[in-house]
Amino acid sequence: MLNPSIFLQMEQGKLGENYDLTQVIDAIPWNQDSLITAITQDIKTKDVLMLAWVNRDALLETLTTKQVCYWSRSRQCLWRKGESSGHRQKLVEARLDCDGDSILFLVEQSGAACHTYRPNCFYIGLVGNHATILTQPMI
Repeated sequence: MLNPSIFLQMEQGKLGENYDLTQVIDAIPWNQDSLITAITQDIKTKDVLMLAWVNRDALLETLTTKQVCYWSRSRQCLWRKGESSGHRQKLVEARLDCDGDSILFLVEQSGAACHTYRPNCFYIGLVGNHATILTQPMI
């Protein structure tokens, strides 16, 4: 049963207070495609590695296996990061934002985070009237 007020309850929550995970996941305001955005950040460097999407199954698999799983909008299937490249993301911590419509994955990144083999997906700098490549592939 949907309970969006759980996020309102958590706004008033005290440090260390716990809430039922199933109720929280049930209250996530999934978009029309049953997805929320996932921001992935390196736990050590704090670099933002990528932005992707998760559905309920991807989120539950990530929380259970500690290997990050996303939803591929282009392939319309679960996308287990590193399954073909070997460049995996080990989940250290997962955090929802205050209204539950995006998630932050703090990970230990093994290899490149981007499919271009760059350390992260944010390698195109926008300055003035130029777009500049900021990092080289890791291969």
